[in-house]
Amino acid sequence: MRRRDFVAGALGALACLAGCGTEPGRPVPRFAVVPAGASWEPIAETLSGLLDPADLARGGTRLTVTGLPALAAAEMARTSARGTPIARLVGDVEVLVVARKSRFPDFDAFAAHLVASPGETVLAGRKQGESDHLLFGLVARGLGADARVLDYAGYPTCEDAAEALLTGRVGVAAGPLGQWRERIAGGRVRVLAVSSAERVEGIDAPTLLESGARVDFADWSAVLGPDEMGDGERARAVDLLDEVARSERWLRACRDKGWTPLPLLGDDFRVWLGSETARTRAVLGELGLLDTTCGRSCARGH
Repeated sequence: MRRRDFVAGALGALACLAGCGTEPGRPVPRFAVVPAGASWEPIAETLSGLLDPADLARGGTRLTVTGLPALAAAEMARTSARGTPIARLVGDVEVLVVARKSRFPDFDAFAAHLVASPGETVLAGRKQGESDHLLFGLVARGLGADARVLDYAGYPTCEDAAEALLTGRVGVAAGPLGQWRERIAGGRVRVLAVSSAERVEGIDAPTLLESGARVDFADWSAVLGPDEMGDGERARAVDLLDEVARSERWLRACRDKGWTPLPLLGDDFRVWLGSETARTRAVLGELGLLDTTCGRSCARGH
């Protein structure tokens, strides 16, 4: 595996987190909502459309819509750019799926195989080091399997991963439920487990928590402010995102677009993000994707 494939674009994707602040003395902060990458553009556009125009300005303080893949990329690139936590907004429940005639009748069978022979079956999902790969690493960790020897094939899209699964090139795949629903409904694949804390209506599969893997996971998206953000700007941004997250228009947009609301704001989000960062860093290390040899002088604490 080549690390440059994992971290390509990480610094560029996160550079916009360090946006400009508001003018000194301005009584009411104004904001510009920007995505950290193409996958977050729909969320950024929806947010911009729901905020009061009086709160928006092209030159305002940047509120960047980002998420777990960018966090993982930043960890692998060892960048110090972090941003100011404002709000977690939505997330995708992930599923572990197999082809209809797979030799794994259920999650328990797959779990036993993963513990006994973790490198024997090819696992698939989107790009290496991103959410699907992290999920397999967390499952291996929860089961006590050796994550470092997992044989993971990363694909550009879920469609590519699905083709690999259905043609027998891989044995188990992971990805957002929304992108697998059609194949699940059509009986082409079976769900071994879902990553959410509770079972998903309409999906005949247990959660990873109840299956012994001790994993509660979502491919989340959130809003960060710039690194240097005043207390007044931050408080105003948290208030605005709180209003949006509670609004019927936002909840309706989530239903229409298939987003799962996961609101967590302000200090609660900051504390959660700290623990999520630590978890992500740990599993990246266990997957062999994180250089932990930089020694005591490393500012990142590896």
